[in-house]
Amino acid sequence: MSDIQNASDKLAKPDYWDDACKHLIKKDRVMKRLIPRFGQVCLQSRGDAFATLARSVVGQQISVKAAQTVWDRFVKLPRQMTPAQVLRLKIDDMRAAGLSARKVEYLVDLSLHFDSGKVHVENWTAMDDEAIVDELVAIRGIGRWTAEMFLIFHLMRPNVLPLDDVGLINGISKSYFSGEAVSRSDAREVALAWAPYRTVATWYIWRSLDPVPVNY
Repeated sequence: MSDIQNASDKLAKPDYWDDACKHLIKKDRVMKRLIPRFGQVCLQSRGDAFATLARSVVGQQISVKAAQTVWDRFVKLPRQMTPAQVLRLKIDDMRAAGLSARKVEYLVDLSLHFDSGKVHVENWTAMDDEAIVDELVAIRGIGRWTAEMFLIFHLMRPNVLPLDDVGLINGISKSYFSGEAVSRSDAREVALAWAPYRTVATWYIWRSLDPVPVNY
C-alpha cells in the first residue's frame, strides 16, 4: 500500500469538538441527551482530499457495504490513489472493479480537475464554505450534498448544515417532532440553536439513527 493510501487511513479529530459538545449540551435539549451516549467517538478526517471525493463518487446511490466492496477493488488499480495515476487507468479495468460507465466518467473528470489545478486545494483553508462548494459542484458527479459531505468529513468545517441529507431530516423528525414529517425550514429553525457548531449537531443526529460512524 502506498504512503498516500496509508496517510489517508489516519483519522484526525477536530480541535473544536469538545467546545462544540459543551455548547450544544447547554443550548439544546436533544443534544444534551444524545452527546453523552457516544463517549469519545467523534467526527474524523482521512486527510486526503482527492481520495475523499473519489470515495463519495464511488458510493453514490449504492449501499455503504456495496460502496466499500467497489472501493476496495478500485483502490488496488492505481499504484497510488492520485489524480495522475487514476488518469492512467484503463476504462475496462475500472468497469471490472464494479464502477458504472457514468461513475468512471465522474472519476476521470474529478482527476482532471485536480491534475490540472482547476480546484484550488491549497487555498481551501482560507476560503469560505460556499466558495468551496462552488468549486466542487463544477466537477461532474458532485452536487451540493457531496460538496457538503466534503466540507464535513475532509475539511471538518464546524458549521455545515446539509439540508439535502435524508438522514439529517429523518433524525430531526424523530428527535424533535415525534416522527412527524419536517420541512427544510423546520430543520433550519431547529438548527438555529446549533450554530456555530451545526456540523457537530448533524453528526450526533446521524448517530441517533446509526450508532456506527461513517468516514469518507
